[in-house]
Amino acid sequence: MSDKSIATIARLSTADAAFHQRLDALLDWEGVSDKSVQARVDDILADVKQRGDAAVIEATNRFDRMDVTHMDQLRLSAQQLQAAFDGLPDHQREALAVASERIKHYHERQKPSSWQYEEADGTVLGQKVTPLDRAGIYVPGGKAAYPSSVLMNAIPAHVAGVREIVMVVPTPDGVVNNLVLAAAHLAGVDHVFTIGGAQAIAALAYGTQSVPRVDKIVGPGNIYVATAKRAVFGQVGIDMIAGPSEIMVVSDGKTDPDWLAMDLFSQAEHDEDAQAILVSWDAEHLDAVESAIDRLLPTLEREAIAHASLSRRGALILCKDQAEAIELVNRVAPEHLELSVATPETWLDEIRHAGAIFMGRHTSEALGDYCAGPNHVLPTSGTARFSSPLGVYDFQKRSSIIHCSAEGASELGKVASVLARGESLTAHARSAEYRINPE
Repeated sequence: MSDKSIATIARLSTADAAFHQRLDALLDWEGVSDKSVQARVDDILADVKQRGDAAVIEATNRFDRMDVTHMDQLRLSAQQLQAAFDGLPDHQREALAVASERIKHYHERQKPSSWQYEEADGTVLGQKVTPLDRAGIYVPGGKAAYPSSVLMNAIPAHVAGVREIVMVVPTPDGVVNNLVLAAAHLAGVDHVFTIGGAQAIAALAYGTQSVPRVDKIVGPGNIYVATAKRAVFGQVGIDMIAGPSEIMVVSDGKTDPDWLAMDLFSQAEHDEDAQAILVSWDAEHLDAVESAIDRLLPTLEREAIAHASLSRRGALILCKDQAEAIELVNRVAPEHLELSVATPETWLDEIRHAGAIFMGRHTSEALGDYCAGPNHVLPTSGTARFSSPLGVYDFQKRSSIIHCSAEGASELGKVASVLARGESLTAHARSAEYRINPE
């Protein structure tokens, strides 16, 4: 391997004594803001909470280099969204429409139903599923404009039955991305404000004279957005505190090395903190992939970003066999997992932790990002151990239903009385006892 290749991506082996320490160091990423970022975000949140629109306008002018005097200048109408969609080239409009329909079709299958059952004494128990009244969607703007994020965040909310969807998207220097606006039109977004950063999160969380207060905020953003989301959690719900994009590919050595190199690049090109890891028990195959990385990296438009990502957080890992590869998958709990192997379906039962699983040689992660159907908003930084992809269920809540018959209340009252008195909560006990039928 050339010196350049060796410098591009780390080579690790599970046989090395220091492997686990090296892996821990590779995976280590802390998204918690430093004190200065936290202080700036806290100031913005407090200002927006107190002064509303005026604070949002001032922050937007300052951070996005705008010159506006009224919130109406930061609001996009339904007609503007429609015009953006109509004005797209045919191939872009068709691609958005196909992706939108596939995402909707997939998420329709996620819709849970309310249910109830009746016990022998007539007591009815159940669960009522109710959509949120209003959801807020944060969409990155400027150079990082992602119409796919609009679809992935708004469509599940729409399918869930959310009454009102409010989208915020920054437009630094006043630059508007028509694909993003077209996606908002297609996804049924009700309100769009061209604001971003902590001020946008504050506006959604607290409400202003112009921006409606929402019940939950979803969508990715920079460190200021993530810090603000964490700070307002409790006032509103949030989806997650997202870390950098990541992919883990497991190959049995039979997939084209060029394909795998490009799959790794597909995450590495996001930003310098993104992570791309390939695992295989075939050393010669890893050599071939490393050569492909070295050869193809200069062909990328975002070569510098991908190179920084691979050299800082990327790795090619040699393991013993399939069983050890599965152990590594469950240890890492990757956001995106590609099983580039002959019979991926036989692996599924043993894969416990992964945000999305891409099965087989032909299923690139990029297809999931845009149009396969499942959501691309996924748990990162190992949180797939306890978190799930964004879905319809994130925009709904569940209420328990308890309707006791007289007989049921009497029998349950006896049990509740004993437990309540055991906890020295006598009002609880007496409340239940009032409903016990005398013998």
